[in-house]
Formats: sequence, structure tokens, C-alpha cells
Amino acid sequence: MEELRSYQVNLFDQVTDKFYRSLYETVSWDQRMIAIKGLRGVGKTTLLLQYLKYQLQAGDNALYATLDHPWFYTHSLYELAETFHTLGGQYLLLDEIHKYPQWSRELKVIYDGFPKLKVVFTASSALDIYRGESDLSRRVLTYELTGLSFREFLLLDKNIDLPKLHLDDILNNHRNIAIEISENLKPIPLFKEYLQRGYLPITTEGTLSTYIPKVQGIINNVMEFDLSFIEGYSTASQVKIKKLLGIIAESVPFEPNISSLARKMNLGRETINSFLQHLFQGRIVNLLKKQSKGIAALQKPDKIYLENTNFNYALNSRPDMGTLRETFLLNQLRNMGKHIELPVKGDFFVTEDELYLEVGGKSKSIDQVSEFDRAIVAADDIEYGFDRKIPLWLFGFLY
Repeated sequence: MEELRSYQVNLFDQVTDKFYRSLYETVSWDQRMIAIKGLRGVGKTTLLLQYLKYQLQAGDNALYATLDHPWFYTHSLYELAETFHTLGGQYLLLDEIHKYPQWSRELKVIYDGFPKLKVVFTASSALDIYRGESDLSRRVLTYELTGLSFREFLLLDKNIDLPKLHLDDILNNHRNIAIEISENLKPIPLFKEYLQRGYLPITTEGTLSTYIPKVQGIINNVMEFDLSFIEGYSTASQVKIKKLLGIIAESVPFEPNISSLARKMNLGRETINSFLQHLFQGRIVNLLKKQSKGIAALQKPDKIYLENTNFNYALNSRPDMGTLRETFLLNQLRNMGKHIELPVKGDFFVTEDELYLEVGGKSKSIDQVSEFDRAIVAADDIEYGFDRKIPLWLFGFLY
């Protein structure tokens, strides 16, 4: 176990308290078992280490371990927990849990067998925490760490600290808020920069020319490693799901014809649907379904977007601006927990708020959704709006 302690100390040198993700304040750290899921590169490891270093003060009663460490070649997760608990350990922070074959079974035994031990673990977005061999649904509290919001990007990369906004604040007071923000900065060029290279914390590590290859590497790693660990993908399946992603990336927003795709790729319809769900669970794409009730809601997606705009730039050197706008808005609304559907009129429908949204450039009008009482236009390339026309960039302050 000393190997793990030594590894933990080495990692501490890379962690500071200058920037915390907004999720940090949301997590109920006093719970006995917590799961933090997220796309590769969003900062899950940093979140764990900040909690350990600054809140738990890195005492002997707390330990960080990544499940791909060589120590686990000859030791089990349960063995670590048992030994650590015997030595008086109280907080066990486990990274990359999906890389450990019996993660579900051993976490259940740890939870039941060591009631004074608190466990926080991270996992790929693609991992279904409740689908494992053992039932963890009554034992674990799950959170998702998403990519950076536009607001978080401004804080991390530009040291510009601005408050989070509730959706109602944006809908009811957007003009005054936008004018106040615009007095101190020019939001539009910063927003364009965010669309290209602002979604992942690695944005601080270099320029756009170095950032994009790293994003491409993250996409590849999700499909080659995360989905292989979780879904048992063979090499042949990896090749096919990459081909499917390539088809989607060429024409997003993609309106899938499952039968046509199945014929083109020489795969069954169910396999195509399964691949799409895995890409969604891995946070590579966002799936959108039409407003519907009953069994229709279980059918194939009606529209497919890449999960964030940085992926658009990583998979297409010249992405369409209209697609980028829609991708951004869908991403930010989904990331703060909203349920979005594809309406008959307009681009998006926020079900909880019964809100219709139309997305476009600065000349976009409300006409297409004007018949609805609760409808707005999210317009790009404007610093502040009027009435039901709201600056698109302002939706980047939701978290």
C-alpha cells in the first residue's frame, strides 16, 4: 500500500486550489459512497485530489488510488479496503473504477462490510453504475462531471470570475445581465474561442493547434479503451463504431435512417441502435427524440449531434456555424440537467419549463415559434438582446 501512498504524494504537486469545478460545491461529500462519472479529460481526477488535499488535508485516514495502477495486478480492491480500514482509514478515493473487472461486486462488499469507511469513486460516463453484477442503487449517490461551461472557461483560462445564472434569470432579465457583463469584457470573441477550445480543462495546456489533437485522442480513447472495458468491444467492433461516428460527424445534425445505416455498414438494426446508445453514454454524441408519449419514446433518435462543439472542430476542420450554435445550446442545457426534446416547430423544447427555443444568427426572428407563449430565440453574434431574443453566449453561464 506504500506504493499507492507514494503515487498520491507525487500527484499532489500538480493540484492547486485556484480553480474548482462548479460540481465540487454540489457533491454531498458526507455520503458513504459517491460516484462521479464523466468524459475523459473533464477533471474527475483533479476533483478527487482537491477534495483529498484541501478538504481532508491529506491525512493518514484518507487514501487515493487509481485502479489502473500496477499495485492491482497482484492485489484486489477488497484487500486494499480491508487493510486500509484496519489501519484506521476513513476515506477511500478510487479513480477509474471501470478498469477493475469486479468493481460492482467488491464495492458492494466494501460498503456492507466497512460501515465507517466512506468511498468516492470515478468512472467513465459510459459506465452504468447500477447495471453491474451487484445492486448498488441503494448504496451509491451518482454525479456527472461535464465539460466546462463558457463561464467556467472564462474563469479557468482568462481569470474572469462571473456568477452562475439560473435559466429563469436569463429568460426574465437577460438584457440587463448581458449589458452588465459586456461592460467589462467583449463576450463574442471569447465565446468563439470557447466553441473551438474551451470545453475541457486541458485548454490551459497549449494553443488550438495542440488542443485539437488532444481532443481527438480523447475521442479515440473512449472508443478504444472505455467502451472496450465496459461493453467488451472487439477490435472489429471498435472499427465499426468509429466508422459510424465518422458518418455522423460528416453531416451533423444527423437524422439517422437506421435501416439505411445497417445496410451500409453490414450490421443489424439493433447493433446500430446499440452503438448509438454507447456513443451517447460515452458522451461522444447527444441524441434527440421528438416530443412523444408511450412506446414511441423508446424508438430510435430523430436527430444526432456531437456532444460538444470542440468535438465538431476535432472531427471536421470546417464545421457549420449553425450546427455549432445548436450543439452548444443543447450541450449546456443538458449539462445542467434539463430534458430536451425535438419539437414540431423550433429547434429544442425544454420539457420541465415548457420552453421552445429557436437558435440562429443575429438576424434570426421569433416567427417560427411565435405562436407559443413560452418561446425564445437564442441568437449568436449579439452582445445583448431584447424581449424574446437572447444572446446565445449567455446560456454558457448556467453552471
